[in-house]
This record gives sequence, structure tokens and C-alpha cells, in this order.
Amino acid sequence: MTMKIALIGFGVVGQGLAEILLEHGERIEKETGARFQVVAVSDMLKGSVYNPAGLDLSALLALTESGQSLEELEAPYKGWDALTTIRKADCEAICEATYTDLQSGEPATSHLRAAIETGKHIATTNKGPVALFGQELLAAADKAGIQLLAEGTVVSGTPILNLAQGPMAGIGVKAVKGILNGTTNYILTEMEKGAPYAEVLKRAQELGYAEADPTGDVEGWDAAGKVTILANLLMGGGLKPSDIDRTGITGISDEDFKKAKAEGKRWKLIGETRRHEDGTITGKVAPQALDLSDPLAGVGGATNALTFETELMGPVTVVGAGAGKIETGYSLLTDLIAIWRATN
Repeated sequence: MTMKIALIGFGVVGQGLAEILLEHGERIEKETGARFQVVAVSDMLKGSVYNPAGLDLSALLALTESGQSLEELEAPYKGWDALTTIRKADCEAICEATYTDLQSGEPATSHLRAAIETGKHIATTNKGPVALFGQELLAAADKAGIQLLAEGTVVSGTPILNLAQGPMAGIGVKAVKGILNGTTNYILTEMEKGAPYAEVLKRAQELGYAEADPTGDVEGWDAAGKVTILANLLMGGGLKPSDIDRTGITGISDEDFKKAKAEGKRWKLIGETRRHEDGTITGKVAPQALDLSDPLAGVGGATNALTFETELMGPVTVVGAGAGKIETGYSLLTDLIAIWRATN
């Protein structure tokens, strides 16, 4: 059975999913039984197209590569905005991958609400609505009888949410802590080698790890949003990003690196959420000098890693990519497969 999907946002993430379906769709169907067909794409800058019979993914990617509008593609419906596409497109699932706003959650929150109102399943990589309104949206989705999954909001396609809620269900998660931002991990890795902060930051921007305005990464805002999602979705908390005790990496000096090295430690920006004995759940983001024996200490470059502290298995550490076109596109795919399995 084919599941029809609409892509809301066709930037790096949406293109990543399109490339995966184009190049690996047949293998995925053989391995999982799931087949996906993109019938609509709506992007604020690139245009919007909808064809109930399905869209030509290779043509869409070629138009994007050449800088042309998606509306150059032959299709019966064009020019719809995101909300119109969500409401009118005949499809089973919406993939929401627009830009993140951790202050308001818009426009993604409105997109998710529209999908819920029209009975469409959701896979999203957008931290904004999940961090700010996650429990409300999940309750609304549950009431509507639809799936709302958000694997890509934490560490790209590396399985964290689906792992904790699937194979690790019942394990008794007491805390989750880890390296949630690849940009800062890359910067700290290079600074430990002796490179100055300004030089490393510039290199990170050239490599595409850091934005022109790196504040969201280096001051810990991105990690704080992810900690909020972990706290609420895995620990049952009711936190907002503003509730997270947050410290970035800009205050770490050369002397701090030298002292850590002398003590057999290594600096990492660690995001953490924990359930305390009184039942309260807290979250924080701060640089920590970890013992080299800690699994997180050995994770260098732009890689992410998380350690679950559990009742039944002790510490369980997962290491994987936290960014990238294919990696984040895969996070949408893994959610789509989970939705397909739950509904077929």
C-alpha cells in the first residue's frame, strides 16, 4: 500500500528525504513493506506544486539545484501556500520541515495544527512547536487519532525518541544527557587542539556547521530546545525552553582547556534532563569537563551522542550524526515508516 505525503518546506531536510526516496525507495519497500509517494511540495521561497498522481522527485531536485521555481514543474495545482496545501492535498501524512523559531514556534505550529484538524499524520523535524507546545499538540493528535512523530528534532536521524519509546520502553529512564549540538562540539574539539575561538568559529561557518549568526549554537539555545523536547516527550515534563538553565561555550578559556587536560578531562557542552526523587523534572545546558573515561568525552567533531541513565540497564549511550541532508531526511523517513506500520 502506498502512503501519499506532502512536504512542507523543501530546504536541506525536504530535499534529503526526496533523494532518499528517489535512490532507495525500492529497497525500503522490500525491507519494510512501506511505499511513499510525494504528491505535494510547498516552500515559501521555492514555490508550491500539487499533483494527486504524484510528483517527479528527480525533476523537483533538478529545479532546486538550478535555482528555478518548483512551479516550473508540470502539475495541475500550483501556488498554494503551506496551510492550503496541508488542508487541500489528498494525502495521508505531512512532513513539516520549515525553519525553526523557538520563540513563537511559528509558522510550524500552525502547520501542525492544520494537519491535526484535517486528520493527517505528521512527521516533523521542527523543534519550535515540539519544544513550546509538544504536550498540547500530542494530546490533540491523539484525540484526532493520528500519529505525530518528531525524531528529527533532537539529533537528526540518530534514533533517540523512537528508540526510547520503542525498543527501550519500560527500561526506566531516570536521566538523559549528552552532546546535542554538533557545531559547539566541533568548536570545542578544535579549540582543545589549540586553535583560537574566532578562527574555529570562522572555519565552522565555512564548513556549514555554524550560521552567520552563531548565537543559537554557541550560547546553548539550540541545545536548550532539544533538552526541552527530551524532558517533555521522554520524561513526562512540562518544560519550556525558557525553563532550561542555560550556559554557552563562549566563556571557556585557553586556561580551562589546559587545566582539563592536566586533570585527564575534556570540555563538552552537555544538555541534560533529569527526574529527581521528589518527581520534579529539570533541564540544563552547560559546558562540563568530563573524565576521559566517560563515553561522551570521546565523541569529537560535529558528531552527537546521548547517554540514557536507566533503571534496568544502567547507562546506555547512543552515538550518531546530528546534522546533514541525508541524515535529517532519514529522520523523516523513520517516522514515516513508524506511521505506516501503526496504520497498516
